[in-house]
Amino acid sequence: MKNRTAFLLFILLIWSCATQPKSQLQTLQGTWIPVRQEFQGNDVPPSYYANQSLTIKDSTYVVKAEDTDKGIIRVNGNTMDIIGKEGPNTDLHFKALYKIENEHLIIIYELSGSGYPSEFITKDFPTRYLIEFKRKE
Repeated sequence: MKNRTAFLLFILLIWSCATQPKSQLQTLQGTWIPVRQEFQGNDVPPSYYANQSLTIKDSTYVVKAEDTDKGIIRVNGNTMDIIGKEGPNTDLHFKALYKIENEHLIIIYELSGSGYPSEFITKDFPTRYLIEFKRKE
């Protein structure tokens, strides 16, 4: 009887772990390609970001653009902390707001690092930058 009870508890534990929702950071894992960028309320021309990508793996990120930027990403609720460790943003700390909508990852960065954006608007906010990504296929 003890073995059967232990076995059932083991199965219940495995089932419970398998049915847990993905963590916020797990949902962001993978490579993302920008499909739209916006700065100061204006769309950035697609030619500017045509060869860019964002890869999130575990708690690290790599941005490939004109230069490669690497660092740490922390997620709490719908906010992100992006801390540069290598590349042009070394030792910089950006705060961002993000959401996933229609299979797209939308991030609005506060480039001044002063606080988290409260909404996905860049117009009238000269230090905010919005990027909409789709998952690389």
